Amino acid sequence: MLYAIIAVDFPDSLPLRQQARPAHLERLQALQNAGRLVLAGPHPAIDSSEPGAAGFSGSLVVAEFSDLAAAEDWAAADPYQVAGVYQHVTVKPFKQVFP
Repeated sequence: MLYAIIAVDFPDSLPLRQQARPAHLERLQALQNAGRLVLAGPHPAIDSSEPGAAGFSGSLVVAEFSDLAAAEDWAAADPYQVAGVYQHVTVKPFKQVFP
């Protein structure tokens, strides 16, 4: 089943995000390679795809996991979570309708 992992960043966490980014992307690439990743990306803190110093307000990952517990475990081990980038993370089932 698909699960949405919706994360909200701590304010001013851009330096931590930048430091943890390579490890975060590596985990996402592993999901992609396994054919389990639907989409992933950050929420810019301002209305721009390149927010610069404004940074990001959070992230969204939609991916396939065996169950909710597996999705929650994956989210809890995310390098952004471990590095203190994320203030809050919500994991919930997701039903893809389009495309």
